[in-house]
Amino acid sequence: MATNDSDQVATIAEKIRAGKTSLGIEFGSTRIKAVLIDDTYATIASGDYSWASHLENGLWSYSLEEIWKGVQTAYATMANDVHTAYGERLTKIGHIGFSAMMHGYLAFDKDGELLVPFRTWQNTNTHEAHEKLSELFQYNIPERWSIAHLYQAVLNKEEHVSKVAYFTTLAGYVHWKLTGEKVLGVGDASGMFPIDPTTHTYETSFIEKFDALPEVAAQPWKLEDLLPTPLVAGTPAGKLTEAGALLLDPSGTLKPGITLAPPEGDAGTGMVATNSVRVRTGNVSAGTSIFAMVVLEHKLERLHPEVDLVTTPAGDLAGMSHANNFTSDLNAWVGLFGQFAEALGTPVDAGTLYGTLFRTAISDDADRNCGGLINYPFRSGEFLAGLEEGRPLFARSPEAHMNLANFMRAQLFSAFSPVKIGMDVMTKDEHVQIDSLVGHGGIFATPKVAQKILAAAFNTPIKVMATASEGGAWGMAVLADYLWHANEERTNLADYLDGRVFKDASSVTEVPDARDVVGFEDFFARFTKGLPIEHAAVAAIPLED
Repeated sequence: MATNDSDQVATIAEKIRAGKTSLGIEFGSTRIKAVLIDDTYATIASGDYSWASHLENGLWSYSLEEIWKGVQTAYATMANDVHTAYGERLTKIGHIGFSAMMHGYLAFDKDGELLVPFRTWQNTNTHEAHEKLSELFQYNIPERWSIAHLYQAVLNKEEHVSKVAYFTTLAGYVHWKLTGEKVLGVGDASGMFPIDPTTHTYETSFIEKFDALPEVAAQPWKLEDLLPTPLVAGTPAGKLTEAGALLLDPSGTLKPGITLAPPEGDAGTGMVATNSVRVRTGNVSAGTSIFAMVVLEHKLERLHPEVDLVTTPAGDLAGMSHANNFTSDLNAWVGLFGQFAEALGTPVDAGTLYGTLFRTAISDDADRNCGGLINYPFRSGEFLAGLEEGRPLFARSPEAHMNLANFMRAQLFSAFSPVKIGMDVMTKDEHVQIDSLVGHGGIFATPKVAQKILAAAFNTPIKVMATASEGGAWGMAVLADYLWHANEERTNLADYLDGRVFKDASSVTEVPDARDVVGFEDFFARFTKGLPIEHAAVAAIPLED
């Protein structure tokens, strides 16, 4: 709300009173954010709450108390923002939608009581289940998927398994408690169990195979009875109950009866926020971790552990390459240069520091292939590289061209290399066609640099949009707004985003430079060939206590 224009404030205040608004609330791994938009898709109020997962019995978790404290705080901050800026008490909202980090395991008994602490996507104790189910279905079931968590609990003979009456994701849980509806957006559901992209329901043959496993057949339940019902975007997913309204807004100001959108996963809201739901488009979300998604024209021909198969909020199949490591090692090196500047008595702000170092990576002083320098950014384990643990490493041959430009170029090249492993499987092995990819995340704040390097890594045009920084909560608010338009003639989700939400959005596209593409491929070949160095480091260097 940077505006001081009284007419504009009055206009927005009238929209708030009329309920011409949509609210998106997203539960990220470090922040819960609430974003209220108007019918022009502009953010008119926001609020957030910082939180962090904790280890409970050796597994990463968030408590139910943390979940509700966080969402209530984020909502209250947003509502206070509305009152401060527009003088309005938020009694009604047009539509609401919740989204959250995908996967994980929230299991409840027949009375709705949580059976074990929430197991988040971060847990990798499900490797046995991942391998057995992927082989059974001939379909990649990653360790973080909800079905892998359930099956691992079965394999471990955990006491609670026989009592499970319902399991869901974080977004599905919050939605259930606010509406009473056991449903899930199809995109989020696709991270629980495989979805058939033609029917937008769970793969029936896979459910039958799962139920036929002897250890599963011995349970008193059938899988189909435990799963939330998948819904495509634009489908009304229930109304805010009286109890739900008080749970979201304990002050009692917000009234019940508001229609909710299907609860979605963060991958789906990222696609919406970057207008990447149409076939042959995709997005690259870059932060502490990184994933690249492409909406597919058809199913992949073979099982590829490097590629997760999920769906868009509209139910179209998308391939995802997900890497655990991205900016942690890069940030550590930039921080070191910052300390050097301070030691010289000339400290610089973060924007100047990152911008200056990044720009050297595409300067005339940089060799296209980083001059023989190589870097491994693995602070933690990386499935794509076959690493259970990580050890950040920098290496070079004695005759390598060691200068600042090549060093920073190697840092950026290496940051994008893990996610390239899965992307190459899609584009080179399965011949997936890509028309455009949208990059979003803080690394794209420095104009051109990361965009140019990513274009070289994927040999694909990379677009950065002015709206990409809005994030998943804004994307969820847009999905909530879509409830008003889904039944309009010929308005599917992709057309709605193109024709309404992003109609006037500005963007910058960087096309691949052929010389950079060759340079990246040379670097990547050395990166891949040198992976045994990283494995040796994991074996030789103990983790610090």
